[in-house]
Amino acid sequence: MVSRVRVWLNRTYAENVFFMDQLRRNPSDRAVEIHATHGDPDSPVLAAADTAELEPEGLSPAAYVEFALDLCARRGIDVFVPRLHQAAIVAHRAEFEAVGTALLAPPPEAVAVFQDKAIAYEAVQAIGVAVPPWWRIRDADELVAAVDELEAAGHKACFKPVSGAGGVGFRVVTRAPFSLLHLNGFPGPYVPLDLVVEAMRQAEEPVDWLVMPRLEQPEVSVDCLTGPDNLVRLAVGRTKNGRRRGFTLHEQWLEPARRIAEGFGLHYLSNIQFRMFGDRPVLMDVNTRPAGGLHQLSLCGVNAPWAAVRLALGDDPGEITPPFLGQDYTVVAGPRPLRPFSLPQQRAEEAVPLPAVPAPAGAASAEVLPL
Repeated sequence: MVSRVRVWLNRTYAENVFFMDQLRRNPSDRAVEIHATHGDPDSPVLAAADTAELEPEGLSPAAYVEFALDLCARRGIDVFVPRLHQAAIVAHRAEFEAVGTALLAPPPEAVAVFQDKAIAYEAVQAIGVAVPPWWRIRDADELVAAVDELEAAGHKACFKPVSGAGGVGFRVVTRAPFSLLHLNGFPGPYVPLDLVVEAMRQAEEPVDWLVMPRLEQPEVSVDCLTGPDNLVRLAVGRTKNGRRRGFTLHEQWLEPARRIAEGFGLHYLSNIQFRMFGDRPVLMDVNTRPAGGLHQLSLCGVNAPWAAVRLALGDDPGEITPPFLGQDYTVVAGPRPLRPFSLPQQRAEEAVPLPAVPAPAGAASAEVLPL
């Protein structure tokens, strides 16, 4: 009898409830038990897991690694999918292997390159992947100089933190003075340059931002599955143009994604994002973790989470080609069950099983619907 696979996801995005669903509905019909931890007791991933517990707050990266090693040994975790403190965790891969846990994450050298967007742009440019013009800036004068140069070339300027994820801190620069126009409707990403400059000059510490032209659609996120031998097993592009989403296998997106995944050893699941600069695709960002929208590849007949778990366990799925490309679709929010009570703080040896009856409360998470 084939044993169950025990998988742990730590402090992950709410949308990864679908990642968990796909692991359970795997084509190998293998029993999968999922453990989840989070800092938010009402995270839907805790409700979706078979066992769950709150993470201790305030741990340093080193202390978190000790917490993670203990949890893996205590719970008998076969595969750990780390998001929080990924860099610190992958530096201790041998220690996790010693307790019987495989890390579904790239090696530390690859994670380090893509933690810093400026270093990442320099690195991928060196292997022949196109990137947009960019400036790393620390103060107001450097910001103004970069914006002036971009606008002189006919581009809109934007900035974002050199380190960060999920679009946090992304803003588009405008010369329009602050007025009621900025307060009408929903909040947007546009910020007046003069207010940004004033805020920077009043700040006690320098910023660390990347300034670049605002890139155009379509946005194409290439989900890659790469083996420890640095060879890509799966690469599929997910396109986004406004509300409309779709899929692509066009080499103008897949070839540079493969070059990055194989060239930097982005083992297991990664997500490599491109947009248009003029008439050519350029790199926008690289995530060294599974994308929140990875489950959408199920519309192409692909179960990428399960293929990645197989690979992490040494069961190589080989090269995976989608049997078809799904029709265009859109993403909508829908209800997701929560636990009927907020998960209490637990002792290290405790876990809370799923309730037998889903709670009536809901948490919004993304589902896909065809267009």
